[in-house]
Amino acid sequence: MDSISLLIFELLVLVFSVVIHEVSHGAMAEKLGDPTARLLGRLTLNPIPHIDPIGSLLLPAVLWFISGGTFIVGWAKPVPYNPWNLKNPVSAAAKIAFAGPAANLALAVAFGIFLRFAHALDASAPLLAFFGLIVQINILLAVFNLVPLPPLDGSKVLYALLPRTNQGAAIITFLERNGMILLLVFIFFGFDLIIPVMRALFFLFTGLRL
Repeated sequence: MDSISLLIFELLVLVFSVVIHEVSHGAMAEKLGDPTARLLGRLTLNPIPHIDPIGSLLLPAVLWFISGGTFIVGWAKPVPYNPWNLKNPVSAAAKIAFAGPAANLALAVAFGIFLRFAHALDASAPLLAFFGLIVQINILLAVFNLVPLPPLDGSKVLYALLPRTNQGAAIITFLERNGMILLLVFIFFGFDLIIPVMRALFFLFTGLRL
């Protein structure tokens, strides 16, 4: 497979995975009483309403070329929800946020099981690579999105866990004001911190080394 074909293949897997991620946010919001995502047509697996031209296509392609085909990550358009429709907005926001990474982990587990069976049956190399790529990208999406920095999902989970005190409020205010800067610093200087977690999960789900 040539490099361009591989890039297209990885982009397709990424788009599929981020669509599942965003639909899961909307499905959880619906379950908690907010129909906003459904009313806006975002509870669909059709990728068109979800694709962000920059986050779903341009940035992943640029990262792929810069890393020599070793790294790809991106996002879809965030699924909106109305906190006024939620009984407990803080805890509900955490559940909605966690639903996305949880869906990616579920996909990683499912395709990890497929990979185990395919490997045991001595399946073809392209099939093994296909399953492995799906597992790898979904683990990356899950772990990266759970980093507790705005605007990532992990920040909403963190907010729900913080005590309702002045100190907790100060932490939230600091993160909201400086989240994007902190996130960029993390991406460029701290991303290696989550690689051992990704490798451990990949081995747990597939029985193979990443």
